[in-house]
Amino acid sequence: MEKILINDIVPILVIMILGYLCGKFSFFDDDQRQGLNKLVLNIALPAALFISIVSATRAMFAKDVVLTMISIFGVTGLFLLSYFLDKLMFHRTTQEAAICAMIAGSPTIGFLGFAVLDPIYGNSASTNLVIGIVSIVVNAVTIPIGLALINKGQAAARAKAAKTGGEKVKIKLPQKADELAPVQEKEVTIADGIPVTDAEAKALREKGIIREIDLARAEFSNHESRGKRDTSNSTMAAIINAIKQPVAAAPLLAVILVLLGIKVPASFAPSFDLIAKANSGVAVLAAGLSLSTVKFSIDKESLWNTFYRLILTPAIIVLAAYLCGMGSDPTKISMLCMATALPPAFSGIIISSRYNIYVKEGASSVAISTVAFAVTCIFWIWLLPILAAHF
Repeated sequence: MEKILINDIVPILVIMILGYLCGKFSFFDDDQRQGLNKLVLNIALPAALFISIVSATRAMFAKDVVLTMISIFGVTGLFLLSYFLDKLMFHRTTQEAAICAMIAGSPTIGFLGFAVLDPIYGNSASTNLVIGIVSIVVNAVTIPIGLALINKGQAAARAKAAKTGGEKVKIKLPQKADELAPVQEKEVTIADGIPVTDAEAKALREKGIIREIDLARAEFSNHESRGKRDTSNSTMAAIINAIKQPVAAAPLLAVILVLLGIKVPASFAPSFDLIAKANSGVAVLAAGLSLSTVKFSIDKESLWNTFYRLILTPAIIVLAAYLCGMGSDPTKISMLCMATALPPAFSGIIISSRYNIYVKEGASSVAISTVAFAVTCIFWIWLLPILAAHF
């Protein structure tokens, strides 16, 4: 236990604190911080997931089918449970509860998965398979579901606010990329309580009014200059867009190759490994930088989200694993537990900040959970061998 604490947990906290201090003292500007996030999510992590999963075999997938099913249905089910409980307990809107589920119901497997699991369990095919499966579920299943729920909630808000009064503002009309004419303005009335476009949000902010940004319409900020677009399939578009992201596409491609029996030449591994090695350190540093940009406070909801993310979620996953007959392989149960006991997914707070939904509560939940993880991680490492001995 002491070795794990000193060799594995303390370095993560030290690097995260370093990232936090770098952010607080403006060592990195916003563009550089976003660049580090892109390096992790679009290059280093996809490379690490791809090369780690392709080293597996079809026999391993067949042997771990129970683990895969628990990951898919467990992570997705607990994501949806977080959504419904937040609406029930804290009376949140659909879009606020969706962001809450992205935070409390989703582990930051991309940022901290390899950094936490590899030092504890070793860089093995089994460890990488667990990380890969959970990463696919989080990035290709729960995030699209969350985006679809936000779209649903914002559409309902638009319909409800359509007949109310509003604020008159002047917005700048979008231009085509090759258009040189002066920017034109248009006066519009924005209904009270309705989600707005980026242009409307900018105009409102000039009057000191902060409003939630409409997720679907924000993606088509130049729709007036490009003609009307059909956003009726926003749910499917969100799913397709999430799957197209490197962090979801790389492990999916790797799984397909393994299932088809296609072997990636061993000579390719060093090329992937070299960039993959940057993942853990840069990811933890980027996590600290992200935390430095948000203000947070402690309240009942953030404490509940922390408990749900770090204690309740892994406890349910461990219980499901034992009930489904995985007791003969306690190491994989432990890996799965740790993969789902990580702090909240940072993608949730990024989406929250982008669309001004659940920002304060989300930031507080992320900050408290990240700090509390130092304690809960040790708790699970201590508890899991005791459970294995009794079951």
